[in-house]
Amino acid sequence: MTARVLVVDDILANVKLLEARLSAEYFDVITAMSGPEALSICERAQCDIVLLDVMMPEMDGFEVCRRLKANPATHHIPIIMVTALDQPSDRIRGLEVGADDFLTKPVNDLALITRVRSLVRLKMMQDELRMRAVTSREIGMRDPLAEAVAETGLNGRILIVDDRASSHERIVQALSAQHQVEVEPRAQEALFKAAEGNFDMIMVSLGLTDFDPLRLCSQIRSIDRTRGLPILVIAEPEDEARLLRGLDIGVNDYLLRPIDRNEMAARVRTQVRKKRYTERLRDNVQQSMEMAITDGLTGLHNRRYMESHLGTLVEQASMRGKPLSVLILDIDYFKAVNDTWGHDAGDEVLREFAQRLRKSVRGIDLACRLGGEEFVVVMPDTDAGVASIVAERIRARVAGEAFAIHKGARAIDVTVSIGMAQRQAGDTEADELVKRADQALYRAKRDGRNRVVLDAA
Repeated sequence: MTARVLVVDDILANVKLLEARLSAEYFDVITAMSGPEALSICERAQCDIVLLDVMMPEMDGFEVCRRLKANPATHHIPIIMVTALDQPSDRIRGLEVGADDFLTKPVNDLALITRVRSLVRLKMMQDELRMRAVTSREIGMRDPLAEAVAETGLNGRILIVDDRASSHERIVQALSAQHQVEVEPRAQEALFKAAEGNFDMIMVSLGLTDFDPLRLCSQIRSIDRTRGLPILVIAEPEDEARLLRGLDIGVNDYLLRPIDRNEMAARVRTQVRKKRYTERLRDNVQQSMEMAITDGLTGLHNRRYMESHLGTLVEQASMRGKPLSVLILDIDYFKAVNDTWGHDAGDEVLREFAQRLRKSVRGIDLACRLGGEEFVVVMPDTDAGVASIVAERIRARVAGEAFAIHKGARAIDVTVSIGMAQRQAGDTEADELVKRADQALYRAKRDGRNRVVLDAA
């Protein structure tokens, strides 16, 4: 795994030591000797992860971390704080300003490489989502990067997997004031519950008696519905080797017994924040994908989607020997609506027309806005006889009730002309079918509009 690691320390010997260890594992290492220099490098997007010394003059590591996590442009960069401080209060302070993990001096080589790899792996999973979110923001969608900075990490749904009542009862007591907490002592049941329960995080004790807890962690990572669920393991001080193995298979964080309640609260909030951040990125990508195939004014599928999907439907109908019909609809005298009542009124007519169209077709039918005042309905497994009934229903629903405009202050009559075509035995291309439906539409408009015409083929 290649990644660019920024090492920040005001003592050159410490920088050189970390640089040598990371370079030996084929990481690309850059360095900074002060907090302001580190901020500048991160703002220029020149690193994938930061190893940040706490004790520095002028601007200490806590302040550097706080500024990076408060900036939407650098919030996503993982930060490991490297410190000689070993008090829980120091770790809590670091977690509260946004640190992702800690290493205590002298740094253990195995712990260093394992934690860097773990956090880089998570960041790389998020990077493509994040870049798409940036693109979405530029076209006017909500900004999940700014939302991530404001996220508190509170009121999460936490699942605890621990078969020792004396242990999990203390954890529940400590977390219940800020989160919804459930306990499942049986590992296999916990796996099913995690897949079904929409949790924000799972805490797994490495002291489970009847099941290998690392196998449970591996299973959580292997299931689609739980692959992104943060895992925090609870371990004894002598469990270091198993902890490192857990980090290598996808565990996000850990706590050592005896558990400091404040540190646990801070680490849980950090993982809940990360989970919600990733979910926002995924939701944003899904929304942008929907925008790419949806007409923004009417909510129907757009021309791009119709053109890509119609070819598949025609091919399937041809292979299966099934009928398929296409309707092309054009609102009559729509230019006069815009010229007489204004483009806002025209938009109101288009939105209402789309609603009436949607209510007139079946769930399997594909309704699209082709552009302007022209629409298409693709009807799989439908011959011309059934399609004619549907087309007439659309025409009647449009003509039967006036369209409200100017926010209901006025109402105008609207009609639609519809051309129809059914797939013929020789049709192998969607363009042929659309062309015949378009010719039928031309005849409908030529013969007086407000009518349905079937192509002559």
